[in-house]
Amino acid sequence: MTPAERTEQIARYRNMVQGDPEDDLAQFRLGQALMEDGQFPEAVEAFERTLKLSPGFSRVYQYLGECLIKEGHRDKAAEVLTRGWATADERGDRLPREAIAKLLVSIGAPVPAPVPPKVEDDGSPDTGFRCQRPGCMEGKRAKPLAAPPVSDEIGTRIQADVCSACWTLWLKDQSIKVINELRLDLSSDFGQGEYDRHMREFFGFEDAPKA
Repeated sequence: MTPAERTEQIARYRNMVQGDPEDDLAQFRLGQALMEDGQFPEAVEAFERTLKLSPGFSRVYQYLGECLIKEGHRDKAAEVLTRGWATADERGDRLPREAIAKLLVSIGAPVPAPVPPKVEDDGSPDTGFRCQRPGCMEGKRAKPLAAPPVSDEIGTRIQADVCSACWTLWLKDQSIKVINELRLDLSSDFGQGEYDRHMREFFGFEDAPKA
């Protein structure tokens, strides 16, 4: 991505955040774009806003910790990463947990020991399905999709890892925001690529950005 394209991308995410300050995904994407552009102090602010909106979003702790390390704030990074590791461990978010553990080791901070998962009984029937989307609030009420929502590899993964409530949230809310606020033309390769990237990020499928 060229510097001009990066600047345009950051501007688009800023507009999304200004349009809806409660949109945690937009805040997150702004933080990522700023991080990839080397604007670490502003990325820290965006990631901190994301966590206020979605404290269970384990990947955010990883990126926030990386930015704090880049800025030389190792003590704060250790605190953030330790909280993030506990969040990822509790949710079963394996990839963020492993990435956070590596960051903790890199700054000489201890990696917490795993703890047994909490078992809470709120009276809801247990469906036996566990949604893997960061930030999912369904818990044991989560219901699987009856079939892949789209007929490709990503659709198969969504059916395996994502609950029907989170799919509905994406389809009827977040996807519309992404299309409208980024003005995506889904008939173009760029528009479809951006749409797919946001969808993967929403479901927690996206790999970490390159620093």
